[in-house]
Amino acid sequence: MIVCHCQAISDHDIRAAVDWMRASDPDTIITPGKIYHALGKRADCGGCMPLFLDTMRQSANFGVVSAAVPGQQIPNLRSVKGMSHEGRPKSHRISQRGSAV
Repeated sequence: MIVCHCQAISDHDIRAAVDWMRASDPDTIITPGKIYHALGKRADCGGCMPLFLDTMRQSANFGVVSAAVPGQQIPNLRSVKGMSHEGRPKSHRISQRGSAV
């Protein structure tokens, strides 16, 4: 499945890049920028980013292996807490409609 139409990146490409990065450095923190760089591409419009991030997170080798318990991956902390948007309420942004001065 094509994830990024601007750069023609598929879900297979993302998973292969994650696997390659994890194999070369088990402790690396994998980011979208590192994946684009590994694929020799650059982000363009950003419209693919939600699907790009979901594909990254679903990769079997995405998580960092815990040094405390060998073989155990550190979970995604946001999903453990069950909170999205880093715990901010929905109204965390200031309205753009106009400001009362």
